[in-house]
Amino acid sequence: MRLPQIIRRTHRLLAPIMVMPLVITLLSGSLFQIAAISGKEKQFLWLLDLHRGKFGYFNLELIYPFLNAIGLLTLLITGIIMWLRLPARTPTQAPPS
Repeated sequence: MRLPQIIRRTHRLLAPIMVMPLVITLLSGSLFQIAAISGKEKQFLWLLDLHRGKFGYFNLELIYPFLNAIGLLTLLITGIIMWLRLPARTPTQAPPS
């Protein structure tokens, strides 16, 4: 298998897996910040637990940030590589009339 195929396959495989953790991190962090600004952070500490990777019985606080970072960095690198490998677009000529 060639390198461009490996990069595309990695990106295609990892993107759907990384959607939920990134959305959870984004929403829980933003909502907790809104709660902190409004002075109600004590009522929403569960959002901070969720943001850090504590999902009920599953406590992933030690590895969740690193998994998020590695996944996002991999998506960034593979996406940039695929983007740079796109052929340059040439202006299309108008059809002769």
